[in-house]
Amino acid sequence: MRTIRVGRVDEIPERGRKVIVDADTEIGVFRIDGEFHAWHSLCPHQGGPVCQGRLYHKVIEPVAADGTVRAMAYDESTTHIVCPWHGYEYNVKTGKNHGHPSLSLRRAQVQVQNGEVYVVV
Repeated sequence: MRTIRVGRVDEIPERGRKVIVDADTEIGVFRIDGEFHAWHSLCPHQGGPVCQGRLYHKVIEPVAADGTVRAMAYDESTTHIVCPWHGYEYNVKTGKNHGHPSLSLRRAQVQVQNGEVYVVV
């Protein structure tokens, strides 16, 4: 195992990220609700660079009684990262894919020490 410096805490804003590359390892570090979460940037669907994807609040599509969808809404308490290759979405805090519970991102351990963020891989 090795420890990699990501940067200063203030370099990653709320709902922001920093993607680092060290040798053959790419890690995305995200700051959501004041907490840091780090994931290996390898989508379990087909290996896409998931941590480079867009961040969205979880999309909610309310279905009417007749089966139609009339509008989209967002669950602002849940943030998803969307893989740029095929659109698979993962909860940034848990790494879980909402539609396929067997798909999950691989976590990297985050450490914050003296105002610096590190990941352990």
